[in-house]
Amino acid sequence: MGLVEDAPRELGGPPTPDAAPLLLPRDALQRLVDLLRQDGWRVLGPVPRDGAVVLDEIERVEELPLGLREVQEAGRYRLEPSGRQAFFDVVNGPGSLKPLVYAPREPLLQIELDAFEEAPRGGAFRARELVPEAPRLAVLGVRACDLAALAVQDRIFLEDREPDAAYAARRRGLLLVGVSCTRAAPTCFCVSFDSGPGVTRGHDLALTELAEGFVARAGSAAGESLLGRLAPDPAPAALLASEEAAIQACAASQRRSLAVEGLPERLWQSLEHPRWRDVGARCLSCGNCTMVCPTCFCHDVWDEPALEGGSLRVRAWDSCFDRDHAQVRGLNHRPTVQDRYRQWLTHKLAGWVEQYGTSGCVGCGRCITWCPVGIDLTEEVAALEVPPP
Repeated sequence: MGLVEDAPRELGGPPTPDAAPLLLPRDALQRLVDLLRQDGWRVLGPVPRDGAVVLDEIERVEELPLGLREVQEAGRYRLEPSGRQAFFDVVNGPGSLKPLVYAPREPLLQIELDAFEEAPRGGAFRARELVPEAPRLAVLGVRACDLAALAVQDRIFLEDREPDAAYAARRRGLLLVGVSCTRAAPTCFCVSFDSGPGVTRGHDLALTELAEGFVARAGSAAGESLLGRLAPDPAPAALLASEEAAIQACAASQRRSLAVEGLPERLWQSLEHPRWRDVGARCLSCGNCTMVCPTCFCHDVWDEPALEGGSLRVRAWDSCFDRDHAQVRGLNHRPTVQDRYRQWLTHKLAGWVEQYGTSGCVGCGRCITWCPVGIDLTEEVAALEVPPP
């Protein structure tokens, strides 16, 4: 089984409290990829494609966005040269860890009819749960906000009364190499949720990229094993000071923020605010924000009948911005765009806190960047705080 344990791991396994920070030279990044592949892991990393970065399989570190950074703003994204030879200057793209554990479309049950001679009265059937054979995926370059989002997804799919078997199978097969952010995109606001920019939890291995190399810390037994085989030297104190300064500067540079304290109560009190009509007039109800969000989990379930009998029960991503998502026996309880936007925002920032003990937002900013009309969640919340005239 290599480095992956048989039982589900909690965000990369138990942390190593006294793990010393180590210095990996830049050429050790390729050795890390080689070790993972030798151990049978399929290695994924951020890869430039079609003007963005996407998670895809890599064999060589030259496939990473070396020398690139992204420009993000509300409704705008592009890649451009960074002017320095860094592998991880691109903060994020539209993708996250979500589809690796919560598949966009997957079968849940195979429903099989008994043969007629075995069930002469008819109607007998068997329902067989379908659990995927999850690949072993080592993901390189995971940001702190996406690790925090995975923790939220774990609460939803693993810590409920009935854990999701498909999610659990894929979750067991993940090894996570986090990378702390030393630059923030203009749309980032992870500081508001204490979900970045430094990787502090949820990882097997954490890296911080500096000019001198990578500061590396193990977050699990798997990470310790990898570092032991790479045999790095201890990180000098001066380098750790540079690391801390870079992460703090990244945090201080964030231009957007949310006042999280008391936010659910304030949102519940704003349900009749005229700002909902304003944003409803601008929103296209396209669902882009829910598709790129690393925590949204709305889905639809249906049965696909087979001609030879039986059926397949399928689950696929859906969006609360889809009008039909709120259709119940001839009644639609969110018929307008403003209704659906209000549902999304209040559930994300208020309802989740009551349901799961955590916000459904981690401040990654993807919903702002990938909204075609540039609707800014932080701007909308701020507007709702202003009493109507």
